[in-house]
Parts: sequence; C-alpha cells; structure tokens
Amino acid sequence: MSKTGITRVTVKSGERPPRGNTDWARVKAMTDDEVMAAALSDPDAQPLTPEQLASMRRVSRVKVLRQRLSMTQAEFAEAFHLPITTLRDWEQHRSTPDAPARALLLAIERNPEVMRRLLADTAA
Repeated sequence: MSKTGITRVTVKSGERPPRGNTDWARVKAMTDDEVMAAALSDPDAQPLTPEQLASMRRVSRVKVLRQRLSMTQAEFAEAFHLPITTLRDWEQHRSTPDAPARALLLAIERNPEVMRRLLADTAA
C-alpha cells in the first residue's frame, strides 16, 4: 500500500480486474449488530471513535480530482491554466476556490478531455 492509503492495481487492456473472495450475499444478509460485532472482533480493523473521526482532515476535492486524472500538480495547473500556487493552496486547505473557479473545476470533473481541448485551443 502506498503512503496515500490507496492500493493501485495495474490491469492490461482486455484483462478483467482481480476479484476478492468476499461472500457479498452473506455480508448483505448481516444485521447492523452482526456487522458491528464482526468489526469489533477484528483487532486490525477497529471502528474509529467519534473523536478520532472528528480529528481527521478531509482530502481536498481538487486533489481527488487531480489524482483521478493521474496528473501532477504541475500538469494539472498547466493543462487548466491555473497558477500552481493557487492549486497547492486549495489542496492544502489554505484557501478555497471562488465561484468561477468552482465552476471551472466542476466542468473539468464532468468532462476533463473537453476542457483540456477547449483550454488548449485558447493558448494558441
């Protein structure tokens, strides 16, 4: 597992992704009490307390979007004509995108390829 807590699996084109051996029918049939008992019985996967949850920081939606596009901060900033310092501030919660920036980010989220193409055309 990486330091981000995300495990990446590379699958070649045409191959099916690996499947786990979880019995989902059994899991779906469990009551909430059974789920909680199962979670509490696993010493490596204890549920977090409300205090632990409250102390955690949310990951920036901008960072999630950039990572989903498999882009570095520099690549994302250049492709979408954003100052890299602004992007870093958004990702590190030092500032938040204003309304026009949120609109741009939403457009990128909905169709990144179209936005790349549109913004590349304006650079010429």
